[in-house]
Amino acid sequence: MFSADNAEQSAVARILHTIDVEDRGRLLAALAAKFHDLDLAADVLQEAMVRALETWTKRGIPQNPQAWLMTAAKNRALDIIRSDAVKARQLARLRIESEVCSGDHLNHAGRLGEELSSVSIPDERLSLFFTCSHPTLKEREKIALILRFLAGLSTAEVAAVFLVDTATMQQRIVRAKKRITTTGVPFGTPTAEQLHERLPGVLRVVYLIFTQGFTPTTGGAHSRIDMQREAIALARLLVTLLPQETEARGLLSLLLLTGARAEARIDSAGAPVPLAEQDRRLWDSRHIAEGLGLALTAAGEPEAGPYTVQATIAALHAEAATYSDTDWEQILVLYGILSRMEPGPVVELNRAVARGKAKGPEDGLTALEDLAAEPGLEGYRPFHIARALTLRELGMPELAGAAFRRALDCPGNDAESDYLETQIRDLLS
Repeated sequence: MFSADNAEQSAVARILHTIDVEDRGRLLAALAAKFHDLDLAADVLQEAMVRALETWTKRGIPQNPQAWLMTAAKNRALDIIRSDAVKARQLARLRIESEVCSGDHLNHAGRLGEELSSVSIPDERLSLFFTCSHPTLKEREKIALILRFLAGLSTAEVAAVFLVDTATMQQRIVRAKKRITTTGVPFGTPTAEQLHERLPGVLRVVYLIFTQGFTPTTGGAHSRIDMQREAIALARLLVTLLPQETEARGLLSLLLLTGARAEARIDSAGAPVPLAEQDRRLWDSRHIAEGLGLALTAAGEPEAGPYTVQATIAALHAEAATYSDTDWEQILVLYGILSRMEPGPVVELNRAVARGKAKGPEDGLTALEDLAAEPGLEGYRPFHIARALTLRELGMPELAGAAFRRALDCPGNDAESDYLETQIRDLLS
Protein backbone atom coordinates (compact mmCIF):
# COMPACT_ATOMS: atom_id res chain seq x y z
CA MET A 1 0.00 0.00 0.00
CA PHE A 2 1.20 3.53 -0.76
CA SER A 3 1.30 6.03 2.09
CA ALA A 4 -0.57 9.33 1.75
CA ASP A 5 2.74 11.08 1.10
CA ASN A 6 3.61 8.60 -1.67
CA ALA A 7 0.18 9.01 -3.22
CA GLU A 8 0.52 12.80 -3.17
CA GLN A 9 4.01 12.62 -4.65
CA SER A 10 2.72 10.35 -7.43
CA ALA A 11 -0.08 12.81 -8.20
CA VAL A 12 2.40 15.71 -8.32
CA ALA A 13 4.75 13.69 -10.55
CA ARG A 14 1.92 12.97 -12.99
CA ILE A 15 0.99 16.66 -13.21
CA LEU A 16 4.62 17.67 -13.73
CA HIS A 17 4.99 15.05 -16.45
CA THR A 18 1.90 16.43 -18.22
CA ILE A 19 3.27 19.97 -17.97
CA ASP A 20 6.65 18.78 -19.27
CA VAL A 21 4.95 17.28 -22.34
CA GLU A 22 2.32 19.94 -23.03
CA ASP A 23 3.66 23.22 -21.64
CA ARG A 24 7.44 22.92 -21.46
CA GLY A 25 7.98 24.61 -24.83
CA ARG A 26 5.84 27.60 -23.89
CA LEU A 27 7.52 28.02 -20.49
CA LEU A 28 11.00 27.63 -21.94
CA ALA A 29 10.31 30.06 -24.78
CA ALA A 30 8.98 32.69 -22.36
CA LEU A 31 12.07 32.36 -20.16
CA ALA A 32 14.43 32.43 -23.14
CA ALA A 33 12.74 35.56 -24.50
CA LYS A 34 13.06 37.28 -21.11
CA PHE A 35 16.68 36.38 -20.36
CA HIS A 36 18.10 35.89 -23.88
CA ASP A 37 19.88 32.73 -22.70
CA LEU A 38 18.74 29.26 -23.79
CA ASP A 39 20.94 27.45 -21.28
CA LEU A 40 19.79 29.57 -18.37
CA ALA A 41 16.14 29.13 -19.37
CA ALA A 42 16.46 25.34 -19.59
CA ASP A 43 18.39 25.07 -16.32
CA VAL A 44 16.07 27.20 -14.19
CA LEU A 45 12.96 25.53 -15.59
CA GLN A 46 14.38 22.13 -14.66
CA GLU A 47 15.26 23.42 -11.18
CA ALA A 48 11.75 24.79 -10.76
CA MET A 49 10.23 21.41 -11.66
CA VAL A 50 12.47 19.63 -9.16
CA ARG A 51 11.54 22.18 -6.49
CA ALA A 52 7.86 21.79 -7.36
CA LEU A 53 7.96 18.05 -6.71
CA GLU A 54 9.16 18.74 -3.17
CA THR A 55 7.04 21.81 -2.44
CA TRP A 56 3.75 20.68 -3.95
CA THR A 57 3.94 17.31 -2.23
CA LYS A 58 4.13 19.10 1.14
CA ARG A 59 1.86 22.11 0.53
CA GLY A 60 -0.48 20.99 -2.19
CA ILE A 61 -0.67 21.68 -5.91
CA PRO A 62 -1.19 25.39 -6.68
CA GLN A 63 -4.23 26.58 -8.58
CA ASN A 64 -2.08 27.48 -11.59
CA PRO A 65 0.92 25.10 -11.66
CA GLN A 66 2.36 26.62 -14.83
CA ALA A 67 2.35 30.10 -13.29
CA TRP A 68 4.09 28.73 -10.18
CA LEU A 69 6.79 27.15 -12.31
CA MET A 70 7.22 30.27 -14.43
CA THR A 71 7.64 32.52 -11.41
CA ALA A 72 9.95 30.10 -9.60
CA ALA A 73 12.12 29.70 -12.70
CA LYS A 74 12.23 33.44 -13.37
CA ASN A 75 13.24 34.26 -9.80
CA ARG A 76 15.88 31.54 -9.78
CA ALA A 77 17.28 33.04 -13.00
CA LEU A 78 17.48 36.42 -11.27
CA ASP A 79 19.40 34.85 -8.39
CA ILE A 80 21.89 33.31 -10.82
CA ILE A 81 22.29 36.54 -12.76
CA ARG A 82 22.91 38.59 -9.61
CA SER A 83 25.66 36.21 -8.54
CA ASP A 84 27.50 36.48 -11.87
CA ALA A 85 29.16 39.76 -12.79
CA VAL A 86 28.83 39.19 -16.53
CA LYS A 87 25.20 38.15 -16.25
CA ALA A 88 24.53 41.06 -13.89
CA ARG A 89 25.53 43.47 -16.65
CA GLN A 90 23.15 41.60 -18.92
CA LEU A 91 20.44 41.99 -16.28
CA ALA A 92 20.84 45.75 -16.35
CA ARG A 93 20.70 45.73 -20.13
CA LEU A 94 17.50 43.72 -20.15
CA ARG A 95 15.94 46.06 -17.57
CA ILE A 96 14.23 43.33 -15.59
CA GLU A 97 15.79 44.04 -12.19
CA SER A 98 12.81 46.20 -11.22
CA GLU A 99 10.49 43.23 -11.48
CA VAL A 100 11.42 42.01 -7.97
CA CYS A 101 11.90 43.92 -4.76
CA SER A 102 15.20 44.08 -2.95
CA GLY A 103 15.90 40.85 -1.08
CA ASP A 104 13.20 38.98 -2.93
CA HIS A 105 15.76 36.61 -4.38
CA LEU A 106 16.65 34.92 -1.10
CA ASN A 107 14.06 32.14 -1.22
CA HIS A 108 11.53 32.75 -3.97
CA ALA A 109 10.39 29.23 -4.64
CA GLY A 110 9.86 28.43 -0.97
CA ARG A 111 7.29 31.23 -0.55
CA LEU A 112 5.30 30.86 -3.73
CA GLY A 113 1.59 30.36 -3.21
CA GLU A 114 -1.86 30.68 -4.68
CA GLU A 115 -1.36 34.41 -5.30
CA LEU A 116 0.66 33.45 -8.40
CA SER A 117 -2.40 32.02 -10.14
CA SER A 118 -2.84 35.25 -12.07
CA VAL A 119 0.69 35.26 -13.53
CA SER A 120 0.47 35.40 -17.32
CA ILE A 121 2.80 33.33 -19.47
CA PRO A 122 3.28 34.90 -22.92
CA ASP A 123 3.54 32.47 -25.79
CA GLU A 124 7.01 33.13 -27.15
CA ARG A 125 7.40 29.85 -29.02
CA LEU A 126 7.28 31.57 -32.40
CA SER A 127 10.13 33.79 -31.21
CA LEU A 128 12.11 30.70 -30.23
CA PHE A 129 11.45 29.10 -33.63
CA PHE A 130 12.92 32.11 -35.37
CA THR A 131 15.84 32.39 -32.97
CA CYS A 132 16.79 28.73 -33.49
CA SER A 133 16.37 29.06 -37.27
CA HIS A 134 18.34 32.26 -37.76
CA PRO A 135 20.22 32.44 -41.10
CA THR A 136 23.57 32.83 -39.33
CA LEU A 137 23.27 29.29 -37.96
CA LYS A 138 24.32 26.22 -39.90
CA GLU A 139 21.59 23.83 -41.01
CA ARG A 140 22.54 21.08 -38.56
CA GLU A 141 22.74 23.61 -35.75
CA LYS A 142 19.21 24.80 -36.52
CA ILE A 143 17.87 21.25 -36.45
CA ALA A 144 19.71 20.44 -33.21
CA LEU A 145 18.47 23.58 -31.44
CA ILE A 146 14.86 23.10 -32.52
CA LEU A 147 14.85 19.46 -31.43
CA ARG A 148 16.48 20.38 -28.12
CA PHE A 149 14.53 23.49 -27.16
CA LEU A 150 11.22 23.27 -29.06
CA ALA A 151 10.64 19.55 -29.41
CA GLY A 152 11.98 19.07 -25.89
CA LEU A 153 14.42 16.25 -26.66
CA SER A 154 17.35 15.76 -24.31
CA THR A 155 20.87 16.29 -25.63
CA ALA A 156 21.32 12.51 -25.67
CA GLU A 157 18.15 12.10 -27.75
CA VAL A 158 19.26 14.78 -30.23
CA ALA A 159 22.64 13.01 -30.45
CA ALA A 160 20.82 9.79 -31.32
CA VAL A 161 19.02 11.60 -34.15
CA PHE A 162 22.37 12.56 -35.67
CA LEU A 163 23.99 9.22 -34.76
CA VAL A 164 26.76 10.92 -32.76
CA ASP A 165 27.72 10.60 -29.10
CA THR A 166 26.21 12.89 -26.49
CA ALA A 167 29.46 14.80 -25.88
CA THR A 168 29.78 15.64 -29.57
CA MET A 169 26.19 16.86 -29.73
CA GLN A 170 26.67 18.88 -26.54
CA GLN A 171 29.62 20.65 -28.17
CA ARG A 172 27.58 21.31 -31.32
CA ILE A 173 24.72 22.82 -29.32
CA VAL A 174 27.15 24.93 -27.28
CA ARG A 175 28.70 26.26 -30.51
CA ALA A 176 25.29 27.08 -31.91
CA LYS A 177 24.26 28.96 -28.77
CA LYS A 178 27.57 30.82 -28.75
CA ARG A 179 26.94 31.84 -32.34
CA ILE A 180 23.54 33.19 -31.29
CA THR A 181 25.22 35.27 -28.57
CA THR A 182 28.21 36.54 -30.55
CA THR A 183 26.22 37.46 -33.66
CA GLY A 184 23.46 39.12 -31.69
CA VAL A 185 20.63 36.90 -32.93
CA PRO A 186 17.49 38.62 -31.60
CA PHE A 187 15.07 37.03 -29.14
CA GLY A 188 11.56 38.28 -29.62
CA THR A 189 8.54 38.03 -31.87
CA PRO A 190 9.56 38.68 -35.49
CA THR A 191 8.19 41.69 -37.29
CA ALA A 192 5.85 41.14 -40.23
CA GLU A 193 8.76 41.74 -42.61
CA GLN A 194 11.03 39.27 -40.75
CA LEU A 195 8.24 36.73 -40.69
CA HIS A 196 7.81 36.96 -44.45
CA GLU A 197 11.55 36.71 -45.11
CA ARG A 198 12.45 33.96 -42.67
CA LEU A 199 9.39 31.71 -42.45
CA PRO A 200 10.56 29.60 -45.44
CA GLY A 201 13.77 28.84 -43.53
CA VAL A 202 11.83 27.82 -40.42
CA LEU A 203 9.56 25.56 -42.47
CA ARG A 204 12.56 24.02 -44.19
CA VAL A 205 14.17 23.02 -40.90
CA VAL A 206 10.99 21.22 -39.80
CA TYR A 207 10.79 19.58 -43.23
CA LEU A 208 14.41 18.40 -42.95
CA ILE A 209 13.71 16.87 -39.54
CA PHE A 210 10.86 14.91 -41.11
CA THR A 211 12.82 13.77 -44.17
CA GLN A 212 15.69 12.56 -42.00
CA GLY A 213 13.14 10.47 -40.13
CA PHE A 214 11.33 9.32 -43.27
CA THR A 215 14.45 7.95 -45.00
CA PRO A 216 17.58 8.34 -42.84
CA THR A 217 20.77 8.78 -44.84
CA THR A 218 22.79 6.91 -42.22
CA GLY A 219 22.24 4.25 -39.58
CA GLY A 220 20.62 0.86 -39.61
CA ALA A 221 16.91 1.70 -39.85
CA HIS A 222 15.03 2.66 -42.99
CA SER A 223 12.57 4.76 -41.03
CA ARG A 224 12.63 6.81 -37.81
CA ILE A 225 8.98 7.18 -36.84
CA ASP A 226 9.95 9.09 -33.69
CA MET A 227 11.55 11.84 -35.78
CA GLN A 228 8.57 11.95 -38.11
CA ARG A 229 6.29 12.45 -35.13
CA GLU A 230 8.49 15.24 -33.74
CA ALA A 231 8.41 17.04 -37.09
CA ILE A 232 4.62 16.69 -37.34
CA ALA A 233 4.27 18.07 -33.80
CA LEU A 234 6.50 21.03 -34.69
CA ALA A 235 4.56 21.70 -37.90
CA ARG A 236 1.32 21.54 -35.94
CA LEU A 237 2.74 24.06 -33.46
CA LEU A 238 3.65 26.42 -36.30
CA VAL A 239 0.10 26.20 -37.65
CA THR A 240 -1.23 26.99 -34.17
CA LEU A 241 1.05 30.03 -33.93
CA LEU A 242 0.54 31.14 -37.56
CA PRO A 243 -2.96 29.94 -38.55
CA GLN A 244 -3.16 32.35 -41.50
CA GLU A 245 0.09 31.16 -43.13
CA THR A 246 -0.82 28.96 -46.09
CA GLU A 247 2.57 27.31 -46.37
CA ALA A 248 2.62 26.35 -42.69
CA ARG A 249 -0.64 24.47 -43.26
CA GLY A 250 0.71 23.09 -46.52
CA LEU A 251 3.75 21.70 -44.71
CA LEU A 252 1.64 20.11 -41.98
CA SER A 253 -0.56 18.54 -44.66
CA LEU A 254 2.46 17.18 -46.50
CA LEU A 255 3.96 15.65 -43.37
CA LEU A 256 0.66 14.11 -42.28
CA LEU A 257 -0.07 12.57 -45.68
CA THR A 258 3.47 11.27 -46.14
CA GLY A 259 3.86 10.12 -42.55
CA ALA A 260 0.56 8.24 -42.81
CA ARG A 261 2.42 5.55 -44.79
CA ALA A 262 4.97 4.92 -42.02
CA GLU A 263 3.74 1.53 -40.87
CA ALA A 264 3.40 0.18 -44.42
CA ARG A 265 6.86 1.35 -45.60
CA ILE A 266 8.82 -1.37 -43.77
CA ASP A 267 8.14 -5.06 -43.32
CA SER A 268 8.39 -7.07 -40.10
CA ALA A 269 12.16 -7.37 -40.56
CA GLY A 270 12.62 -3.61 -41.09
CA ALA A 271 13.24 -3.90 -44.84
CA PRO A 272 11.86 -1.20 -47.19
CA VAL A 273 8.54 -1.86 -48.91
CA PRO A 274 8.18 0.10 -52.20
CA LEU A 275 5.09 2.28 -52.60
CA ALA A 276 3.66 -0.04 -55.27
CA GLU A 277 3.78 -3.00 -52.87
CA GLN A 278 2.50 -1.33 -49.70
CA ASP A 279 -0.63 -2.57 -47.93
CA ARG A 280 -2.67 0.62 -47.97
CA ARG A 281 -4.90 -0.69 -45.22
CA LEU A 282 -1.95 0.07 -42.91
CA TRP A 283 -1.93 3.74 -43.85
CA ASP A 284 -3.09 6.02 -41.01
CA SER A 285 -6.62 7.06 -41.99
CA ARG A 286 -6.80 9.84 -39.37
CA HIS A 287 -3.64 11.50 -40.63
CA ILE A 288 -4.89 11.16 -44.20
CA ALA A 289 -8.26 12.74 -43.39
CA GLU A 290 -6.63 15.67 -41.62
CA GLY A 291 -3.99 16.06 -44.30
CA LEU A 292 -6.52 16.01 -47.13
CA GLY A 293 -8.59 18.72 -45.44
CA LEU A 294 -5.56 20.94 -44.97
CA ALA A 295 -4.36 20.37 -48.54
CA LEU A 296 -7.75 21.16 -50.03
CA THR A 297 -7.97 24.47 -48.18
CA ALA A 298 -4.35 25.54 -48.70
CA ALA A 299 -4.32 24.67 -52.40
CA GLY A 300 -7.13 27.13 -53.06
CA GLU A 301 -5.32 30.09 -51.51
CA PRO A 302 -3.21 32.56 -53.53
CA GLU A 303 -0.27 32.16 -51.13
CA ALA A 304 0.05 28.44 -51.89
CA GLY A 305 3.70 27.57 -52.44
CA PRO A 306 6.03 24.57 -52.77
CA TYR A 307 4.89 22.74 -49.61
CA THR A 308 1.25 23.09 -50.57
CA VAL A 309 1.98 21.75 -54.07
CA GLN A 310 3.86 18.79 -52.57
CA ALA A 311 0.94 18.24 -50.18
CA THR A 312 -1.41 18.13 -53.17
CA ILE A 313 0.81 15.49 -54.78
CA ALA A 314 0.79 13.49 -51.54
CA ALA A 315 -3.01 13.84 -51.46
CA LEU A 316 -3.29 12.22 -54.90
CA HIS A 317 -1.28 9.25 -53.64
CA ALA A 318 -3.45 9.06 -50.50
CA GLU A 319 -6.70 9.17 -52.46
CA ALA A 320 -5.72 6.30 -54.78
CA ALA A 321 -7.28 3.05 -53.56
CA THR A 322 -4.48 1.08 -55.23
CA TYR A 323 -1.14 1.93 -56.79
CA SER A 324 -2.55 1.42 -60.28
CA ASP A 325 -5.30 3.97 -59.53
CA THR A 326 -2.75 6.74 -58.95
CA ASP A 327 -3.40 9.81 -61.11
CA TRP A 328 0.14 10.11 -62.50
CA GLU A 329 -0.91 12.57 -65.20
CA GLN A 330 -2.05 15.05 -62.57
CA ILE A 331 1.03 14.38 -60.47
CA LEU A 332 3.21 15.13 -63.49
CA VAL A 333 1.40 18.46 -63.97
CA LEU A 334 1.94 19.32 -60.32
CA TYR A 335 5.65 18.54 -60.53
CA GLY A 336 5.81 20.91 -63.48
CA ILE A 337 4.29 23.63 -61.30
CA LEU A 338 6.69 22.75 -58.46
CA SER A 339 9.71 22.93 -60.76
CA ARG A 340 8.79 26.50 -61.66
CA MET A 341 8.29 27.46 -58.01
CA GLU A 342 11.35 25.72 -56.62
CA PRO A 343 13.66 24.53 -59.41
CA GLY A 344 16.30 22.00 -58.48
CA PRO A 345 17.65 18.55 -59.33
CA VAL A 346 15.59 16.63 -56.76
CA VAL A 347 12.35 18.16 -58.03
CA GLU A 348 13.39 17.30 -61.59
CA LEU A 349 14.16 13.74 -60.52
CA ASN A 350 10.68 13.33 -59.06
CA ARG A 351 9.24 14.89 -62.19
CA ALA A 352 11.15 12.39 -64.35
CA VAL A 353 9.81 9.48 -62.27
CA ALA A 354 6.28 10.82 -62.60
CA ARG A 355 6.79 11.18 -66.34
CA GLY A 356 7.81 7.53 -66.55
CA LYS A 357 4.64 6.49 -64.72
CA ALA A 358 2.38 8.75 -66.76
CA LYS A 359 3.95 8.39 -70.23
CA GLY A 360 5.73 5.05 -70.06
CA PRO A 361 9.18 3.83 -68.93
CA GLU A 362 10.89 4.85 -72.19
CA ASP A 363 9.93 8.49 -71.61
CA GLY A 364 10.90 8.13 -67.99
CA LEU A 365 14.35 6.79 -68.85
CA THR A 366 14.93 9.63 -71.33
CA ALA A 367 14.03 12.16 -68.65
CA LEU A 368 16.35 10.44 -66.16
CA GLU A 369 19.25 10.30 -68.61
CA ASP A 370 18.83 14.02 -69.24
CA LEU A 371 19.55 14.52 -65.52
CA ALA A 372 22.63 12.28 -65.42
CA ALA A 373 25.03 15.23 -65.70
CA GLU A 374 23.45 17.10 -62.76
CA PRO A 375 26.17 17.42 -60.07
CA GLY A 376 23.59 17.28 -57.31
CA LEU A 377 22.37 13.85 -58.40
CA GLU A 378 25.67 12.05 -59.01
CA GLY A 379 25.95 10.99 -55.37
CA TYR A 380 22.21 10.94 -54.66
CA ARG A 381 21.02 7.38 -54.06
CA PRO A 382 17.35 7.87 -55.08
CA PHE A 383 18.46 8.96 -58.57
CA HIS A 384 20.35 5.72 -59.22
CA ILE A 385 17.55 3.64 -57.71
CA ALA A 386 15.05 5.33 -60.05
CA ARG A 387 17.29 4.53 -63.04
CA ALA A 388 17.70 0.93 -61.91
CA LEU A 389 13.98 0.37 -61.49
CA THR A 390 13.22 1.93 -64.87
CA LEU A 391 15.92 -0.12 -66.62
CA ARG A 392 14.59 -3.29 -65.01
CA GLU A 393 11.07 -2.43 -66.15
CA LEU A 394 12.43 -2.03 -69.70
CA GLY A 395 14.03 -5.49 -69.57
CA MET A 396 17.67 -4.39 -69.23
CA PRO A 397 18.88 -6.43 -66.22
CA GLU A 398 22.62 -5.82 -66.68
CA LEU A 399 22.23 -2.05 -66.84
CA ALA A 400 19.74 -2.17 -63.97
CA GLY A 401 22.23 -4.13 -61.87
CA ALA A 402 24.94 -1.58 -62.59
CA ALA A 403 22.61 1.23 -61.53
CA PHE A 404 21.73 -0.60 -58.30
CA ARG A 405 25.45 -1.06 -57.57
CA ARG A 406 26.04 2.64 -58.19
CA ALA A 407 23.25 3.38 -55.73
CA LEU A 408 25.05 1.27 -53.14
CA ASP A 409 28.06 3.58 -53.42
CA CYS A 410 25.95 6.55 -52.35
CA PRO A 411 25.03 7.49 -48.77
CA GLY A 412 22.04 5.65 -47.36
CA ASN A 413 20.82 3.62 -44.42
CA ASP A 414 21.78 -0.02 -43.92
CA ALA A 415 18.25 -1.40 -44.38
CA GLU A 416 18.02 0.24 -47.80
CA SER A 417 21.50 -1.05 -48.72
CA ASP A 418 20.41 -4.60 -47.84
CA TYR A 419 17.34 -4.12 -50.03
CA LEU A 420 19.51 -3.00 -52.97
CA GLU A 421 21.79 -6.01 -52.59
CA THR A 422 18.71 -8.24 -52.69
CA GLN A 423 17.58 -6.58 -55.91
CA ILE A 424 21.00 -7.18 -57.46
CA ARG A 425 20.94 -10.87 -56.49
CA ASP A 426 17.43 -11.23 -57.95
CA LEU A 427 18.60 -9.76 -61.24
CA LEU A 428 21.46 -12.29 -61.44
CA SER A 429 19.31 -15.31 -60.58
